[in-house]
Amino acid sequence: MRRPVVVRGRPGLIGTMARTAVVAGTATVTANAISNRSGRRQQQAAQEEAAQQAAQQAAADNAAQQAQIDQMQAQLAAQQPVAPAPAVPTAAPGAVAPDMMAQLNQLAQLKQQGVLSDAEFAAAKAKLLGLPG
Repeated sequence: MRRPVVVRGRPGLIGTMARTAVVAGTATVTANAISNRSGRRQQQAAQEEAAQQAAQQAAADNAAQQAQIDQMQAQLAAQQPVAPAPAVPTAAPGAVAPDMMAQLNQLAQLKQQGVLSDAEFAAAKAKLLGLPG
């Protein structure tokens, strides 16, 4: 029986194919990792930009709401008499004038929408009714 001769040196066809597969696999994994990382960075940048735009929109909305509150308070202040008028009895002691009722309803709607806080609502209502606030 003859012993097979083992030749050491260059790899054979299968060895070369295996080495090529390992190199190609490594290159693919590396390329995918770089692509994923780049995609995550772009996604993060887009999220940060969206958050910044949302913050700017919220600030603009808050400014508009504050302007509306200021306008309403100015209207309420303009409607308050400078000197207290003598009390004239009406039909009922707890009756409220129709225009004042509309203003109270408007204040209640602003509170429900979240434009006015509880404290702001109470202060505006007290001012409208002429109560010490």
